[in-house]
Amino acid sequence: MDGALTMSEKATPAKRKSSAEEQNINRVHPLQAELYDQCKTIYNTDILNIIKRSPSFIRTGQSSAKILSAEQDQFRKWIRDNIRKKECTHFSERQTAGSVCECGYPREHHSEEAINLGHLHSERWNTLKHLQQVPTDAFGDIAFKGQGQKTAKYARVSNDTAPATLYHLMTEYWGLTPPHLLISVTGGAKNFHLKPGLRVMFRRGLIKVAQSTGAWIITGGTFAGVMKHVGESVRHCKMTSRSKKQQIVSIGIASWGIVHNRESLISEEGRFPVEYYMDEANQGRLSCLDHNHTHFILVDNGTHGQYGVEIPLRAQLEKYISKQRMGTEDVGIEIPIVCVVLEGGPGTLNTIYNAMENGTPCVIVEGSGRVADVLANAADLPVAQITISFIQKQLRVFFAETYTKFSEQEIISWTKKIQDIVRMREQLTVFRAEKSRNDELDVAILEALLKASSSCGHKGQENLDHQLKLAVAWDRVDIAKSTIFTDDKHWKSYHLHQAMFAALVSDKPGFVELFQEKGVNLEEFLTPEILMRLYNNIPPYTLLYKKLQKVVQGGKQPHVTDTTDSKRNIRLHHVSMVLQELLGEFTEPLYRKLKDVQERKKVNNTPIKINILPSSPQEMQQTYSQESGICEQEVENPERDLFIWAILQKRKDLASIFWVQAMDSIDASLVACKILKKMSCEENDTDLSEEMEELAQEYEDRAVGLFTECYRKHTKRAQKLLIRVSRTWGNTTCLRLALEAESQKFMALGGVQALLTKIWWGELSVDTNTWQVLLCLLLWPAIYSNLITFRQDEEWRKKKLSSDNELIANLPENSNVKLRTGQRSISRRHICDDIPTSEPGGPNSSHACPGYVSQPV
Repeated sequence: MDGALTMSEKATPAKRKSSAEEQNINRVHPLQAELYDQCKTIYNTDILNIIKRSPSFIRTGQSSAKILSAEQDQFRKWIRDNIRKKECTHFSERQTAGSVCECGYPREHHSEEAINLGHLHSERWNTLKHLQQVPTDAFGDIAFKGQGQKTAKYARVSNDTAPATLYHLMTEYWGLTPPHLLISVTGGAKNFHLKPGLRVMFRRGLIKVAQSTGAWIITGGTFAGVMKHVGESVRHCKMTSRSKKQQIVSIGIASWGIVHNRESLISEEGRFPVEYYMDEANQGRLSCLDHNHTHFILVDNGTHGQYGVEIPLRAQLEKYISKQRMGTEDVGIEIPIVCVVLEGGPGTLNTIYNAMENGTPCVIVEGSGRVADVLANAADLPVAQITISFIQKQLRVFFAETYTKFSEQEIISWTKKIQDIVRMREQLTVFRAEKSRNDELDVAILEALLKASSSCGHKGQENLDHQLKLAVAWDRVDIAKSTIFTDDKHWKSYHLHQAMFAALVSDKPGFVELFQEKGVNLEEFLTPEILMRLYNNIPPYTLLYKKLQKVVQGGKQPHVTDTTDSKRNIRLHHVSMVLQELLGEFTEPLYRKLKDVQERKKVNNTPIKINILPSSPQEMQQTYSQESGICEQEVENPERDLFIWAILQKRKDLASIFWVQAMDSIDASLVACKILKKMSCEENDTDLSEEMEELAQEYEDRAVGLFTECYRKHTKRAQKLLIRVSRTWGNTTCLRLALEAESQKFMALGGVQALLTKIWWGELSVDTNTWQVLLCLLLWPAIYSNLITFRQDEEWRKKKLSSDNELIANLPENSNVKLRTGQRSISRRHICDDIPTSEPGGPNSSHACPGYVSQPV
């Protein structure tokens, strides 16, 4: 940008640009700030023209445009085939308003056929008879004019649309990841005042629970009331979080007939995007869409100006989503749903009552006003104290302006509903801001779901397992520690095995460490069946998945359609083949087929006991495993196997946990380095390839650091580590792994070079000069002289001298006892006399005598 300004100043002698020069500025990528109404762009025209003339730029742009166009065409076709709207087919004029049909739309919004049919048949207008479904004409992207670069997905749908169709639209075509939690926010539809402290608390809690759990937030979608407060929370999240993974999904489900300026959204071919203007000043009884929501489902029942049309479809969609399973087939559980209530009127009370009747827990935010405060005051009371007079007092306080409009029958109905709500205490949670910390709303929401799980048919240990799976899915270790792992609940190791499997599959290192702290034994947990289930739950379309499927299919390149056909066919010997491909043929297979294992084990002549019916579940599982070929061999080193599984999927934190626990840590580091370097070369995704390279570099540094410390502590033992055959890692050596991994840092270490020097010299001493070796080659009898020394003789001589020195050091001072060292007869006094006083080992030095080594004659 500075460069662009400099070039502009050079091109123009005046201080400000002329209008002609401003028109020549080419806009490519505007720099926009949300705090300003307009964006300013200044670009270098010459550089832009060079980029545009680039052949690679042209080819990339053309291919991207073709892909985008193809995707939009496919989306349009699916919309026409599956999404409908409703329109009136019989114009029946209202008696109270001329030129307006009973559907609420004026005459000009009807077709000529509908108008003529209304004149010919003056029958009473009926929603079932005079409304028909036709392909929708409003879908695509919304760009909110004057609100920055904010876009959202939208679709106009019929109120009779199947929830499964809408869920498919959101997950497949809108690209939403299935949620781990569904938060339905309800309350006041009109603007209401929320205390600043409570507003901040609500915003923080909603953001935290949505980000930590990957939740979807569903609201009414309009720019008013509780929907506006949710939109502000989403806006705050966008401003403070740069990562796309931390962005919140907020889905607004509103009535099509109450949306202001909805005509701009209509296009039979879809709008990508369409500019939508929020005109609150002229909206009248209608409502504008909230610009902070990310997705909109606009429910159409063929009428205009009618609120509440979306409520039945919203309830059906929320129920359908809550029946979907999150996670994998092995560890999946149904998506939990919770209702959060702010303020609200009579309609909100009905929504709460229906939700709790269907088993949905509700969190009431005290202090937000009206219905929320009435329920908060009644929640802790016995049902007998919730009387008509009590409800009347509450309505006078919180509905002061509209209390006179309540009839006696309505007050009785309110009393009965509130009593029924309070009876379902397990599903009712009140968040009291005055007694809570600033960030505790998220805890209240999650604890409400855990508390309500017992009322959904989960009892005893099953309830605890379900709660633990929920905590794992949300990745909330704090909730598990404070609510689930309490002193009054006793857990055994096998109780945590399913949750441990879920934590591994969903990559939750915090829970893996927690479960190990609580007593999970990896040797008991990791059976061959569990290890295979882990590999069969690898996400598709990854490099590892493609490699395994290629091995399973006998070398054929897997296709996209093969992901379901060959599902769950991965065996441990398939994994072993992939590992040998990545590591090299010099390693022995880490996992073998059952036949190979039986051949290696020489069968004893002891009689074999055969059970027609297994007498225990363990025997039944073993029998099933042997018959199906699953139990290929016992898992001898679970830490190693889990470390390999984590490294192959580039799960850094999980791999670090098992690397600490695994044996032969240097070998493990070099194995990881080799695998990651090999996979990074084959990975097509540049970002993933760079991440693998960085992780390989990290494990190479770990190997270097470990060996350096070992060499500093004990030289000989450290060098033995380099050539020790590791049974854990395929009967190979650390030195061979470093060579195959091309670890230059490791090979350049002093200890490694010293070992290589010894290997190069063989039995000769490393102190032997080259001329001595050449002379012995020419005059071979010289080998029997002392001209060259051998390593064995040198080690024996050094050991003898060190023992003599220790014996001399232990002699009393002024002793004349003589020792025979080599061919000299020496004493302690003579040794001390022979050492110069100026040297560190002299008589005046603290290391005199013991550090002296006498050389033989």
